[in-house]
Amino acid sequence: MVMRVGVLGPLGWPGWVGAGRWLVAGAELAGRELGVEVVVRDTGGDAGRAVAAVDELVGLGVGALAGEYHSVVARAVAARAVEVGVPYLCSSAVLDELVAEPTDWVARIAPVQSRGWRIFAEYLGKIGHRRIAVVRQPSVYWAAGVEILRKHLGSVVEVDPADVCEQLVSNSATALLLLVGTPEPALSIVESVRRDARLAHVMIGAPAGQPEFAEWADVEGIPFLRYLPDELSPLGVRVRAALGGEPSFVAYEGYDAIAVLARIQSADWGSVVVPGTRGEITFERVPGIGVWQWAWAPIQVVERGPAGFRVLHSG
Repeated sequence: MVMRVGVLGPLGWPGWVGAGRWLVAGAELAGRELGVEVVVRDTGGDAGRAVAAVDELVGLGVGALAGEYHSVVARAVAARAVEVGVPYLCSSAVLDELVAEPTDWVARIAPVQSRGWRIFAEYLGKIGHRRIAVVRQPSVYWAAGVEILRKHLGSVVEVDPADVCEQLVSNSATALLLLVGTPEPALSIVESVRRDARLAHVMIGAPAGQPEFAEWADVEGIPFLRYLPDELSPLGVRVRAALGGEPSFVAYEGYDAIAVLARIQSADWGSVVVPGTRGEITFERVPGIGVWQWAWAPIQVVERGPAGFRVLHSG
């Protein structure tokens, strides 16, 4: 049984700090309840820093690694975990190609990007959007997202972050998707578009989930992906109460990662059957995915409204 786990997450800039804090909160709660020593390290959303943290944690004698929110960082962690022979359970990163070659050292709780972003694309089509624009920063993750959207929506136009409004007008776009970091430049782009009367009809979406976090508390009406079921399991209800408030889905992913690692020997992912906060967790081999995968992690499209989060679509 793994009794000491290294948990990696973005707790400092330029990482998505809100995600990192919830991830760690969930993992630490599980550690206290299940008798697992959780040793946390901040990746800052940086792959090199994360690899150095892996080496430090292995030197401290951890039996397994968990966590990370950013896909590019998680990919670096996975590669190093394979090199040093330590099990890694990725809690929150969704990039399909998490590893270069199939491996038994790595498993993942978060759903794969190709499934989640397909469900988001289905929602856009369902509500009638056909002229989609995206604004994106350079990243393997964002580039993969664009390809998924194009596969399921057809034409997707990329617009320049420095000239978003004019390009939305010239392309007659009805939806703009934010494939950029948070809180900036995402919030500034939202403000610019919503201030432009010519774009009152344009829906803004965020498949990567930026509006999940506290900086977006006053920004309503932006659909995004959230990995929660329509109803939490009994364990999930108890964890929600223990964490207080309205925890992010990332907290449940952190808790579930530790719950899994507390119950396995080495990297025997195929034998896992663990009651999680969002349903029973098992792992399988999914075609095209090189890690052991919880294949049916829950997915919702939600938006913030006056009464809190509202579910728009489930998949």
